[in-house]
Amino acid sequence: MATLIIEGEENFNHIIRVLNTNLNGKQKVMFALTAIKGVGRRISNLVLKRANIDLNRRAGELTEEEMEKVVTIVQNPSKYDIPQWLLNRKWDPVDGESS
Repeated sequence: MATLIIEGEENFNHIIRVLNTNLNGKQKVMFALTAIKGVGRRISNLVLKRANIDLNRRAGELTEEEMEKVVTIVQNPSKYDIPQWLLNRKWDPVDGESS
């Protein structure tokens, strides 16, 4: 069994609470974000690219500012040029508008 060696343990968060979801800080950021409902690997990859965050970093290594940027992009994907076809809910059944 391989062990994870974490440098700078004092700045590392093992559990991150984001959008009512606990993220595993030991996982790479792209895969940790998939724990959030509605966020898969493809949209997670695109969100991190829009936020200029390296995909090979661990989730626990992110700073508060980087996590806030990720949260704002996940909450408002259309403002950051994420295509509508990539979102889970394309059309609202009540008014027919894209959400």
